[in-house]
This record gives sequence, C-alpha cells and structure tokens, in this order.
Amino acid sequence: MIKIEESTTGVSFAVRVHPRAKKNAITAEVGEALKLSLTTPPVEGRANEACIAFFANLLKLPRSSVTIASGQTSRNKVIRVAGASAEYIRARLSDLTSQK
Repeated sequence: MIKIEESTTGVSFAVRVHPRAKKNAITAEVGEALKLSLTTPPVEGRANEACIAFFANLLKLPRSSVTIASGQTSRNKVIRVAGASAEYIRARLSDLTSQK
C-alpha cells in the first residue's frame, strides 16, 4: 500500500516515473510509491508536465491543484495535491489499481 500523507498544504504521495513507455499508466506499486509509466521523454520538463496532467486527469482535479513537491530532475518524485482529502486520493487510486 502506498503511503499517502495529508498536511495543511495538501495530500502527498511518492511516485517512481518510467519515461518513454508504451502508454501512460500506473503499472505497479514499488515499496511505498506508485510506478508511473509515461510516453514522454524526460527532456525539458515534458515528463514532469505529463506526470502532472496524468494525475490531474485521474483525480478529476484542475492541473493547478497538482504539483511536483520534490524530485523535479529525478525518477523518484513526490506529488502534492491541493483541494482533495487523503481518503479521496486513496479511493481514486484503489479504483484504478483494482481494474488491472
């Protein structure tokens, strides 16, 4: 189970990004992080933008609510979501992982 932390600034969770994949999808859980496959390459911040867009779409929230709190240049990132509760995030992620 991934670790989802709630604070005054929002909800955060860890992600391990695999760029240049065949499709955009959450493919597994790696320890306490989600493994996210993205089709975009890690060039000029495009993979970061794709990561933000993926989670905004998945969580049905505006892109401005989703940020990368740490790991801008790393495969290991911490995603921060404002305007949603930890329960909401956990429910949306569990719906997705149960469909696999």
